[in-house]
Amino acid sequence: MAEDANSKLPLVFYGDDFTGSTDALEVLTGAGLKCALFLQPPSPQLIAELGGFDAIGIAGDSRAMSNAEMDDALPAVFHAIKQLSPSVVHYKVCSTFDSAPSVGSIGHVIGLASAIFDVTGIPIIAGNPKLGRYCAFGNLFALSKTDHQVHRIDRHPIMRAHPITPMQEADLSVHIGQQANLDIAKVTIRHIEETEDLAALAREVGREHDAVLFDGVTDEHLTAAGRALTELAIGSTSVFVVGSSGVEYGLTQHWHAGGRTCNHQAQVAPLHPVAQVLVVSGSASPLSQAQIDTALADGFVELPVDTTGLISDARRGAILQELVTAALAYLAAGKSVVMHTAKGTADPRIEQMIEAMVAEGLNRDNARTYGGKRLAFELGHVVLAILEAYPLKRLVISGGDTSSQITKVLNPDALVIKSYLSPGAPLCQMHSEKPYLKSLEIALKGGQMGDRDYFVRALRG
Repeated sequence: MAEDANSKLPLVFYGDDFTGSTDALEVLTGAGLKCALFLQPPSPQLIAELGGFDAIGIAGDSRAMSNAEMDDALPAVFHAIKQLSPSVVHYKVCSTFDSAPSVGSIGHVIGLASAIFDVTGIPIIAGNPKLGRYCAFGNLFALSKTDHQVHRIDRHPIMRAHPITPMQEADLSVHIGQQANLDIAKVTIRHIEETEDLAALAREVGREHDAVLFDGVTDEHLTAAGRALTELAIGSTSVFVVGSSGVEYGLTQHWHAGGRTCNHQAQVAPLHPVAQVLVVSGSASPLSQAQIDTALADGFVELPVDTTGLISDARRGAILQELVTAALAYLAAGKSVVMHTAKGTADPRIEQMIEAMVAEGLNRDNARTYGGKRLAFELGHVVLAILEAYPLKRLVISGGDTSSQITKVLNPDALVIKSYLSPGAPLCQMHSEKPYLKSLEIALKGGQMGDRDYFVRALRG
C-alpha cells in the first residue's frame, strides 16, 4: 500500500472481542494489505522488526467488561495506539452492536476515547452489507442465518434473546446514546447520496455532537463513509471511529478506488482438509446449536461440559482432567471432537450455572456475565492441556467471549489470516515460539456467524 505523505500507519484497530478482531483482519488481508493481529499493542520498534505493516489489529475482550473494568484496561491500550500515530483508530465492535450500559458499553468507550484522543463527533459506522447488516435512518437490520431473513435488530431471533446483551432498541443513536448520556447525530442514506463533501458535513455536525452515526445499506454507502474517514484523517490528529468491519470494508474500498492498495492475496492459502479438528463451543445461540448438530451428524464426537462443575472450586480440577482425558482419547483414535457448554438457549446447564453463581452471592445479571467469563477462562486451560499433550493441527472456537478468553490463555504472539472459511470467521495461523502453538491453525467465530456446516467445513475444507 502506498504510504501517505506523512508516513503514518494508515489504520490500527482494537477489537472488543477476538472473533470480531479476526473478522476485521480478514477484510484487510482480502483487500491486499499486509497486516497482523496482536494480543497487546506492539511497539513501533517491533513493527519495524517484523517488516512493517499496512495495518495492525489488537485483539481485546472489552465486549464482556463492565465500565470499571474498561476504565482499568482501555486507557493504556488507547495511549499505546496513540503513540503509533495512525491515521485512523478503529474501535471494532460486533456488527450487531449488542452491548449494554453496564456490559460492553460502546457509549462508555466513546467517552473514554473522546478524552484520550481529544476529539468530539466520533464517527460510528453501522452498516456492513457483506455480512448482511444494514443501517437505514439510524435503525440496524441484520440477516439471521437461522431463517435467512433480514430482521430489525430488536426483532432478530438471536440478538433479541442474547443471553448477556439482548438488543431491545433498533435505533443505534438511541441505543448507544442511552449507555452514556451521549448526543448522537445521524448522517442518513439521504445525506450520503446527496452530499458532495461528506467529510465536511461530518466535521460540521460533529462539532455539536458527541458522535455521528453513519447509515449504510450498500457497498457504495460504505465506500462514501471510507472516503469521509480518509479525508477527516488528513492532518496530525488521528481519527477515532467506532463500528463493525464495515469500517475496514469502507476504507479499503475507497483506498482501492484510489489505487492505494497492494497485492498480498498470495499469503492466503486455499482451505485444505485436515485429519481432525477440535471444536470448543461456548455459544448458546440457535445457530451454534445447528452447527453442533450438523457436526455430530457428520461423525464428530460430542463432549458436553459440566459447566457448573468446571467453575466450582471443589470440582474444577476433576472436571478439567475428565474433559482433557476424554478429548485426548478421541483425538488419538482419529476422531474430531465438539466440546460444548450449551446446545441452544434452553439448555439446562445455563440456568444451573447461573444458580451456582447466585449461590456465591452474585445477582442474576452478574452471575450470567461473570459465570460465562469464568467458564470460558477454565475452558482455556482445558484446551491448553490438550494442545500440550497432542499435536493438533486445527482448533475451532465458537462464541465471542469464549474465543477471547481461550485465546488469551493460549497467548500467541500474533495471528495472521491463513484461509477463508466463512465471511467474518476466517481460519488463522498462530505465530508463537511455543512448540504446541507453532503450527496451530485457529478459527474464531461468533455465535451468529457461519453456516450450519461451519464446523464440518473447518474439517473437510
